[in-house]
Amino acid sequence: MTPAAAPMIRRSSRRGSRRRQAGGPGPNAHLCVPYIARGIPTYDILSEESLDRIETTAERILAEIGVEFRDDPETVALFRAAGGTVTPLTEASWNIRFPAGMIREILRTAPERFTQLARNPANSVEIGGDSIVFAPSYGSPFVMDLDRGRRYGTLEDFENLVKLGQSSQWLHHSGGTICEPTDVPVNKRHLDMVYAHIRYSDRAFLGSITAPERAEDSIEMCRILFGADVVEQNCVVMGNFNSTSPLVWDGVSTRGIRAYAAAGQGSIHLPFLLGGAVSPLTPAGTVAQALAESAVGCALTQLVRPGAPAVLAGFIASMAMRSGSPTFGTPEPALASLALGQIARRWKLPLRCAGNFSTSKLPDAQAMQQSMMSMMSAVQCGANYVLHSAGFLDGLLSMSYEKFVLDTDLCGMLHGYLRGMDVSEDALGFDALAELGPGQHLFSTAHTMRHYKTAYYDSELDDNQPWETWSEQGAADSMTRANARWKDLLAAYEPPAIDPATDDALRAFIARKKASMADAWY
Repeated sequence: MTPAAAPMIRRSSRRGSRRRQAGGPGPNAHLCVPYIARGIPTYDILSEESLDRIETTAERILAEIGVEFRDDPETVALFRAAGGTVTPLTEASWNIRFPAGMIREILRTAPERFTQLARNPANSVEIGGDSIVFAPSYGSPFVMDLDRGRRYGTLEDFENLVKLGQSSQWLHHSGGTICEPTDVPVNKRHLDMVYAHIRYSDRAFLGSITAPERAEDSIEMCRILFGADVVEQNCVVMGNFNSTSPLVWDGVSTRGIRAYAAAGQGSIHLPFLLGGAVSPLTPAGTVAQALAESAVGCALTQLVRPGAPAVLAGFIASMAMRSGSPTFGTPEPALASLALGQIARRWKLPLRCAGNFSTSKLPDAQAMQQSMMSMMSAVQCGANYVLHSAGFLDGLLSMSYEKFVLDTDLCGMLHGYLRGMDVSEDALGFDALAELGPGQHLFSTAHTMRHYKTAYYDSELDDNQPWETWSEQGAADSMTRANARWKDLLAAYEPPAIDPATDDALRAFIARKKASMADAWY
């Protein structure tokens, strides 16, 4: 294990829950943070020799098998000039093999840690090093809640979920495509999604990646929000880019990566690896492939603009071998995340992996069991940016309102866990025992009175009452309590203030862009 880092917790001015607004600081107020720096060590599962073997395999993949690039000759030209061996496959696809050490050498200019600015400076986040950033889930076409069931997501759902994220003190980042707003044309919805993050949250966010021109629109909206000079000198938005596993980077992704990098903005480089389908079913083999694919994406940013922020990533999942269905929240991908964390630290790159994953169809015991398995691997492996921290259900096909608030409650617990243990003289509590001596309860001691408001995490969802009281009050289970909770949060929500002139400029930009194109629904 690495030595424990000193806890560093920064407070933010973000809006809290209705309960805290009405009654002052709650018992968890001391934990409010724009991000959290771990006070516990990472867990190193593999020996240095084992890590060497994984890295050697990744280098062999790149040198002997290579990576296919599609529909982006400019990216191919960049890698050819850097020393890659290019073999044309078709008129619009190329295989590139990379000599051992080439990709790692290119990545020497990538920052080990960087800041993503938020429009509220108190909510800017550090990504890398010992900091951990929790963000909502991403990419679900469906949404669900206990009242209306499962349905296609709408822009109203998208805005509601941004508001729920903003309302939680346990999330640090607004995320990106929290759900797909299917009631807006595909070629226009990115404008509404980016605007929703800007208007209904004052945290950092992800921009669009589904087409290069949509990436450019996201960056331009940030120039309106922050000012062109600020964007030129700082990371204010990131794109979350997927490779096409196994071992393919398509032109939509690589052109988008180049757009973000050219503007000095951040990008996440994510293989979605389903063991036995698009990656080896063994964790070690999957980690080697994840390193190979993600590192190539990260390296592209440095060829475009050395020093551009780049995040190593791996979305690692297993499979039900009898049916071929994806499975989430199983132990083998959790082990793979631990190994990937060690490699990211070796390569001195920020890491994105894991999250509150589940294949359950309801926010039930299976959902939370699987989520805990996966989320703990993100915490223990040293992940710096944890997308899918809230709402993930149904194997990522559905975003659940109830699971969103259940997951944010778990994130709150993890804040307490990540702080580590204080062993100061006061924390050792000798005076608590000495004040009244043996055989006396400690309820009234000065030590207890000094710490009782902040000593323990106080869940806003758990029911810890006696059975009789719980039964008399309606015997509500966790799903029912979560249903009431998200409704209360939306009822209490107030949007963060924004400069009216900036808001007008953003709306005008969106109107011009939408007017310039016909609706496209695919």
